[in-house]
Amino acid sequence: MAYRTLKAADAFWRPSNAMGVDNTDLARQLEATKLGARLWRLAPGQASTWHRHREEEELYVLLEGTGRVRVGDDVLTLSRLDALLVEPETLRQVFNDTDEDALWLVVGAPQEAANTLEMSEEELAWRYPDGPTALPPQLGGGHRAP
Repeated sequence: MAYRTLKAADAFWRPSNAMGVDNTDLARQLEATKLGARLWRLAPGQASTWHRHREEEELYVLLEGTGRVRVGDDVLTLSRLDALLVEPETLRQVFNDTDEDALWLVVGAPQEAANTLEMSEEELAWRYPDGPTALPPQLGGGHRAP
């Protein structure tokens, strides 16, 4: 088939394994084979994982709310429809320290496996250097000592 559609009402949303953030895996539901794509809805006080990828570039587009992101040592604030591209091997984490939900579209390629339940201990340690549930300092977390 040359194309597929997914109606918003039919999208399957679930909490993420590590941080409990509501998300829907658009790429999987649309049977994409070369890219990953998810919508992430962060409620106030929530964060995604502090993570990096080996080969995958990720494009972050803020659809609703105020977007806060840690990229390496920088903390960025994005406005509605602002976009951010993060290169492989760069640590990144979206978080919400505001009083309203933030809705993100995150697209990455080439697609890498992201299921923490299926990763080796070595891969988990590299991908999540502070652990898969580390909160950013802005939400009361911090870096663990090596």
